[in-house]
Amino acid sequence: MTVEFSNTKASVWNAIQTALQEAGFVVGNVSVLEKTHKGFKAVTTTTAVKQDLVISAYKPNGGLEDRFSKYGGTEDSAWDFVRTHLTYLPTVKINGSELDFVVEREPRIIFDRMVAWFVRHNTPVPLSSQEFQEGLRQRFPERDGMVFLPEQVTEYDKRRAQSARAPQMELFVSDERSAIDWLGDFLKKRPSSYAGVHPEFIKQLGAGWKKHEAKPELMALLENNFLKYDGTGEVPSQIHSYLSTNHKDLRGLEKSDPRLIAKAKDRWFVPDPNKAQDLEKKREKALLKEFQVYQAFRCTRPSPAAASRSFVWKCCAPASRRRGAKRTTRPSSPWPRRSPTRRCRKMKSCCFGMTRL
Repeated sequence: MTVEFSNTKASVWNAIQTALQEAGFVVGNVSVLEKTHKGFKAVTTTTAVKQDLVISAYKPNGGLEDRFSKYGGTEDSAWDFVRTHLTYLPTVKINGSELDFVVEREPRIIFDRMVAWFVRHNTPVPLSSQEFQEGLRQRFPERDGMVFLPEQVTEYDKRRAQSARAPQMELFVSDERSAIDWLGDFLKKRPSSYAGVHPEFIKQLGAGWKKHEAKPELMALLENNFLKYDGTGEVPSQIHSYLSTNHKDLRGLEKSDPRLIAKAKDRWFVPDPNKAQDLEKKREKALLKEFQVYQAFRCTRPSPAAASRSFVWKCCAPASRRRGAKRTTRPSSPWPRRSPTRRCRKMKSCCFGMTRL
């Protein structure tokens, strides 16, 4: 089964992934679909997604299910799943004249797929991660950090010989910290708009994500850790260097050139720690975030006057009130003109200090 979809919310992708797993599908490949004609929102807005993700998933054949029912949660069942899973994965992924790294063939991703398979069948996992990695190296050939079947490795070696560069394994994303590191590495090489970052980021949030970690929204990670050029002032040197290198028509232009500004607008980039201007922007964002947290706390916290009235009324109310009796109507005055009751003598100073006599 192949699913082509795009969305900007992490919750939607989480729902899709959960639905695939509960229906018995195993993800075999995730790639990006380059669309020639973009939609209205993709052209007019900067936060819309301009590329769709293509998710290829499969249901294991009946033979695997039958063998699993027969042998149960044994090590042989685990290796049987791995052989079947590798059969459905693409042997090579070509991007232009170069080979791309097939993330689903990475050993840690294969282990996560195996664990998910056993969990879905409500069966104990027979191998730990270390045991699985050792067994994987003994049973299957490995090339450039990827695992293959013996009949697949021959085809990969032929394609690898025709490529000038080995596929590079991308930074492994497993939690929020590694997601921020991946974004930093990505934006250093290619300062991009939200629509340009989103498809690549979603591809990283696969089976390797830690189960106890909540998946964050991409916009929140960008706003809290990086800077966006809004089109005012000169183009930052990080964006200027990338655009002048990768776009021939923008080479040799000044940082204040309108054509360069139009191309650089709404791109996210990594702040330069050696530049006072970038540090000041980042410091300002941190202060604004802290102020928003303080403001939200102030809105939910009662005022000192309201807290004082509430305390005095509870402290100086008759015994029947303090034992929990409900009152249907509010007293005529929240400041009772009376001495402390017997139960309140331990707080005599407090009551006399806060009650109008």
